[in-house]
Amino acid sequence: MASKTILLVCLLVATVAIVVPIAEAQLGLISGLLGLIRIQGTLFCSPTGNVGTGGASATPVFANATLQLLCGTLGNVISTATTNSQGIFSILLDPLQFLLSSLLSDCKLMVRTPLSACNSSLTGLLASPLQFIGNTISGLLNIINIIPGGFNLIN
Repeated sequence: MASKTILLVCLLVATVAIVVPIAEAQLGLISGLLGLIRIQGTLFCSPTGNVGTGGASATPVFANATLQLLCGTLGNVISTATTNSQGIFSILLDPLQFLLSSLLSDCKLMVRTPLSACNSSLTGLLASPLQFIGNTISGLLNIINIIPGGFNLIN
């Protein structure tokens, strides 16, 4: 009887040893499938695209501006977004298609709408590197949050 119990325990241990790595591998894939990369921010009508020295109430937002996510040395357009009436934009990407490290090092946001569209005294375009600010878990969804690292004026 004792030998049957030992045999049963050994079979259970062997089964767990086989099943757990398979489950972890599948959950890793599911985690990627249930992930999302979100690039978002607020664009202001200023030479830096950020809040001016007078604060948010003194700096108007840049509504209806077209932004592009450009990647690589050739500046391939990966995604496009338009700011809403509050100057807010959001770009969503599939984490299975993009590596976070590549996005941060090889990509930038480019505002394609000239600054003169929101203020006739400003000229040029705005560009910004990307900055990772952390992850958000929403149920089973893992959201990678990225913001503009700081817009600069390009004449």
